[in-house]
Amino acid sequence: MSLYEHVVISRPDISSGQVEEFVQNLAKKIENAGGTVEGAEYWGLRNLAYRMNKNRKAHYSLLKVNAHSDVVHEIERQHRINEDVLRYMSIRVEEFSDEPSPIMKKREERKRRSRED
Repeated sequence: MSLYEHVVISRPDISSGQVEEFVQNLAKKIENAGGTVEGAEYWGLRNLAYRMNKNRKAHYSLLKVNAHSDVVHEIERQHRINEDVLRYMSIRVEEFSDEPSPIMKKREERKRRSRED
């Protein structure tokens, strides 16, 4: 099995709870297909670099997946059908980092700075 980092960008008009539910359902689909989800991060509602389908913001989610390539291809096929998914990207990696992603590090730094002020 291979290791993948899978990022999903969802429409901004759905709630963060719906995004969390979507990620949980996605993790169940991956596990039912024989893969495992090593970790999942919700990055929140963020500004887009450019407009996508008339949207300026979107919900970002990251999944760390350990699965065969056919499982990832099937998940990507389902994303193409789903209207709530604006974009997705799967990247094969050699190993997962134990540290939080750079996005989460920035968020923690901002929270820490605001507490100090």
